[in-house]
Amino acid sequence: MSRERIAAGAAVGGALSVQVGAAVGATIFPLVGPAGVVALRQAVAAIALLAVARPHLRRLHGSSVRPSVLLGLVLVVMNLTLYGAVERIGLGLAVTLEFLGPLAVALLGSRRRLDLACAVIAGTGVVLLTGTVPGLDPVGVLLGLIAAAAWAAYILLSQRAGRTLPGIGGTAVASLVAAILTSPLLVIALIGLAPQQLLHVAVVGLAAGILSSALPYSIDLIVLRWLPRPLFGVLQSVHPAAAAVAGLVVLGQSLGPWQIAGLVLITAGNAIAVGRAAPAAAPPAPLGTGEARALG
Repeated sequence: MSRERIAAGAAVGGALSVQVGAAVGATIFPLVGPAGVVALRQAVAAIALLAVARPHLRRLHGSSVRPSVLLGLVLVVMNLTLYGAVERIGLGLAVTLEFLGPLAVALLGSRRRLDLACAVIAGTGVVLLTGTVPGLDPVGVLLGLIAAAAWAAYILLSQRAGRTLPGIGGTAVASLVAAILTSPLLVIALIGLAPQQLLHVAVVGLAAGILSSALPYSIDLIVLRWLPRPLFGVLQSVHPAAAAVAGLVVLGQSLGPWQIAGLVLITAGNAIAVGRAAPAAAPPAPLGTGEARALG
């Protein structure tokens, strides 16, 4: 089995982990709200990743740590807007809108017809998922689109952070930045909760943090060293399908026939991309000077 195919399978597994964790985290919205869930996720992710990565302080100089700091900022925006959208329009639709970010990365950056074809198939599924739902909350839609732009930036910065810091050091630093920025939200969310509620929030937050942040962010950082960015963007098409299923099973959010058809197309596009991944594909080329300036 080729390295690229293994990486593609890992990317799909990471996507499934994200959406199960997101659904689990959404169950404590009534207690801590979307912002509280995001803060919990980031705190858990930072503790877990720093314990594993143990980045050397001598290596954390300006040029090496800058992409990770920017990645931390993007994580905050991406997660706050996504959970805000989930609260308003449901997990499946929120993640479907967010998927427009990696889909755009796939369409704009691909040089292979296969990637473009898979992106079109998955994009058609996105249209079926969103276009068949009447009366969508416009604020929820806007938050989902902001999350999409942040997700596209996340892909670019994860790749850059993976090159400047070894192992999962880039993800660990990014999670620490995100945890620091969201820590006031966590304090506010926990004020006034009873001891039993605090215990429940802590357990759910731990599960959501590991499943939705620590594990998949580490997978993405490593996978982006092996996969071309466009192919990685196509593989993210599993997110809307995984989110819709997780929303149904965990949160009881039902799906209509057209939405199910959309999920089938999204899954098909993803399966084709994984199954036909080129064995000899080269790792992504280093960023050009102009792109490095734009991201740095």
